[in-house]
Amino acid sequence: MTTPPDDRSFRREMATAYRSGWHFIDLVTALPHSGDSLMVTVFGEPVVVTRDEDGDVRAFRCLRRPRGAPQPVRCAVRYGMIFVNLDQRDHRQVAPEPATLRTTSATPRSA
Repeated sequence: MTTPPDDRSFRREMATAYRSGWHFIDLVTALPHSGDSLMVTVFGEPVVVTRDEDGDVRAFRCLRRPRGAPQPVRCAVRYGMIFVNLDQRDHRQVAPEPATLRTTSATPRSA
């Protein structure tokens, strides 16, 4: 018979193994119009997924602190599905390096 893990080890395992990845929430069709929202619970944390006036899908973590503003969560729409990532590590988007044009000359094999 195995004993259940203690709460600290369970929370650590959830944070390292599960929260760092992308998780399916629902289909985009669940938010058909601007202003529509969807409340879900992901690993015990309430998350609100909404469609803004521009038609973009955004996700926010609901904080339970008084006067706490909703914290943005990484959200992506792929193949008509909504995914969120609760990882709080530094996930700033890195600016792409400017593409430099290179001229490549090639000689055809038949020459």
